[in-house]
Amino acid sequence: MPELPEVETVKETLKIRLLGLKIVDVIAPYPLIIKMDFTEFKFKVINQTFRDIRRYGKYLFFVLDDYTLVSHLRMEGKYFLRENLGQITKHEHVVFSLSNGLKLAYHDVRKFGTMELVKKGEEFTLLSVKKLGLEANDPSIDKNEVFRKISKANRPIKSVLLDQSILTGLGNIYVDETLFRSRIHPEELAANLSEKEVFEIIDNAKIILNKAINLGGTTIRTYQSSFGVDGRFQNELKVHTLAGKPCQECKTPIEKIKVGGRGTYFCPKCQVRKPL
Repeated sequence: MPELPEVETVKETLKIRLLGLKIVDVIAPYPLIIKMDFTEFKFKVINQTFRDIRRYGKYLFFVLDDYTLVSHLRMEGKYFLRENLGQITKHEHVVFSLSNGLKLAYHDVRKFGTMELVKKGEEFTLLSVKKLGLEANDPSIDKNEVFRKISKANRPIKSVLLDQSILTGLGNIYVDETLFRSRIHPEELAANLSEKEVFEIIDNAKIILNKAINLGGTTIRTYQSSFGVDGRFQNELKVHTLAGKPCQECKTPIEKIKVGGRGTYFCPKCQVRKPL
């Protein structure tokens, strides 16, 4: 799944190629990706020029002349540039024809991704965006406010950190890595954590995300950012996907469990759960 660092990499890569280009046509072999009537969508975006591309959490904001296209990649969404429609695959569900002759194709095997169109500047009026918390690596984040929210949650800390309304931008990979760096067991109840422990989680989340952004994100399984750009943070992973391999800190084998239905990796020696 593309997470905040991967979406940041996609944003920066797309900005190099798209800004200043005009949309001259759009087709949608699977229009349900678009959360409005496709005929209306097509009418509004044709002749609009890409002016900027922004990101909030895992959302991409394609800023046009009069509108913003809000795109969420979900599990496996990707964007690719094509030279002609003959290259379009069965998993490319929305394709924009651009003024330089290229095609911008949205590719999504699972069809979970979404596109929503709003007037420019109204991105945060969308319920899906409005409910998001501050980005986990936001330098202005209020640690006390985050602690207040987390201390009320009688759920495993892994599940709480995946809740985008508390902190946005932390997905499965980076939660595992953050909790390992913080020496917190992923099944530890959030309400049992001290203020000091929560503050350490916030600090470590910033470190992990910023490092991943600098390295272009993490490429695991089928996720690959736009135009074949692969991230390098997978070379920095300490626990995620490393079940059975020795912990780099203590040599204890990494374990894999399920927390809230999500595959979760941790070191049983470095991340000891508190006595019940």
